[in-house]
Formats: sequence, C-alpha cells, structure tokens
Amino acid sequence: MNSKRVALVGARGHTGAELIRLIDAHPFLELCMVSSREHDGQSVADHVEGFKGSLRYVSADAEAVARCAAEVVVLALPNGKSAPFVEVIESKAPQTLIVDLSADHRFNEAWYYGLPELTRTEYRGQRRISNPGCYATAMQLAITPMLDELAGPPQCFGVSGYSGAGTTPSERNDAEKLRDNLMPYSLVDHLHEREVSRQLGVPVEFMPHVASHFRGITLTVNLWLQNAATRAAIIERYRARYANEALIEVMDEAPWVSRVAGRHHAQIGGFALAPGGKRVVVVACLDNLLKGAATQAMQNINIALGWPELCGIIGSEGP
Repeated sequence: MNSKRVALVGARGHTGAELIRLIDAHPFLELCMVSSREHDGQSVADHVEGFKGSLRYVSADAEAVARCAAEVVVLALPNGKSAPFVEVIESKAPQTLIVDLSADHRFNEAWYYGLPELTRTEYRGQRRISNPGCYATAMQLAITPMLDELAGPPQCFGVSGYSGAGTTPSERNDAEKLRDNLMPYSLVDHLHEREVSRQLGVPVEFMPHVASHFRGITLTVNLWLQNAATRAAIIERYRARYANEALIEVMDEAPWVSRVAGRHHAQIGGFALAPGGKRVVVVACLDNLLKGAATQAMQNINIALGWPELCGIIGSEGP
C-alpha cells in the first residue's frame, strides 16, 4: 500500500508532538512537512521524544503548505488561524484531506464533525473534517446513551490538566499559580458548551476548571431523567451503546484521570443513582491530547482514507 504524505501545521504545541509520534508510527503515513515558526530550522527529534527521523521544522505559510503535495493536511493551530490555509488549499489543491483541530469549522455544516464513535455513520467522503474539542468529546460520550431519557439540561463539571491551555503562557498553564489550586474559567457560554449543545440538540451546562496536573480530563455529569431507572439498567445502556467501541471503556467505578493519562481510551463510570432513580451522576475521563485531539484526528484520517479506524493507534501507547 502506498504511503500518504502528511503536512502538520502548528506542530509546536502539545497536541502537535502527539500527532508527530502517531503519524511517524503509522504504517501508511509519512510526515513530509512539520510547520512551526518558533522552531523553524530545528530538528524535530530534538523536541519530540521518540521521534528518530531527520525532519526539521519549517515556517510555512499557506502557499507553501498547498505546494508541498501532501495528501493530508492537519491543522493544529489556535482558534481563528485556519482560514488562510483552508482558502489556499481549496484553491490550489482541493482534493487534499484537511483535518482541523481548532474550533473554526465545528459549526460549519459543510465540514464533517468527526467524533467517530458517534458520527462515523454520517461520513460521506468529505475532504474537510473538523475534530471535536477535548471536553466536547468527553461530554458527548458521557451524555449520549441517556439522551432520549433526559428531563433537563445536563450539568457538566470539568477539570482539565494545564496542557489543555496550550503552550502560550497564561494563568491557566502557569504551574506556579496552579500549585495547590483549582482555577475556574469561562463558567457560562464556553465554546465547548455551545459545541455540545449543537451536536446533541439539547442545552448543556458546562463549568470548566484547570488543575495542576499536566494532562487528562475529568468530567462529572449530572443527568436528570424523565423516568426512574435502576443503576444496573443505566450501566447496561452504556455498555450496549459502546459494546463495539475499542476506545471506550465502560466501568462500574468512577474512572481516575491518572489511569487514563497517556492512553488512547476514554473511560466512563461511576453511575451514582440518587434516591428515586431519576438523577444519575456519570464520570468520564480521557486524555485531552490523545482521545481529545491527536487520537481522534488519527481515527478520522483512517476513516477518510479507507483504512481500519484504529490503524496506527492500537499498540502505539507508551508504558
């Protein structure tokens, strides 16, 4: 099978490093360009642990990316930065597969919204794929099995490691300010709140926080139900929904972020049922850099190129 060339734009960030490792280990993908203004000219191997190739970072504008003859372009840029790249690629190389990890196209009907466990049946060969947000992924996975039983808006309390705040210095990735601290932010109308509400078709209430650990998300979701249910029936509903999903683990106990960090899987558990059986609290954990970003992008690339969805993913985890 011929390899497909991949250009990664915005490679300096934490997710960029994860993507470099995943693409490098993929049997049918070849990194042809790794773009970063800050690391221009520097060896990728000097910045990404485990990368053995001779590739160097380049500072590439949209024209250079369109000229590099990549079959796949992954945009790992901050929100609001993807438009020039998409515009030029659509003009110069329209058949290129574009996977955008930012929020720029998550509300665009012309782009496939790629949360495979929930939307793969909606893929129709689109060459433009919008990767869901990390919190948005966890929220949708936690809520979807009970969606038709909801009696009101799900309330989602989220805690993320500071890698979710990116590499640009801010309060939310300042290790000293986060020490012994839990930092709330964007407590109403968060982008991921709007994203999930749109995708699920119900209003969702989301309250994010950042903590002092580096990676991983813990999401505690409060669900009010129309009809009383037993804990066993709720767990069975989740297990049935995700029975064939290799990257979704439904467990009896509440998952811990320390046990999912560095893994491609999302874990869902807890299932605490209040007296009366109409309120259940579910906990979901995933690695924001992997299932919340890079792993999901790889799933989407595999789907779009007609390869097994988990190609280059299963077996690629570290110790």
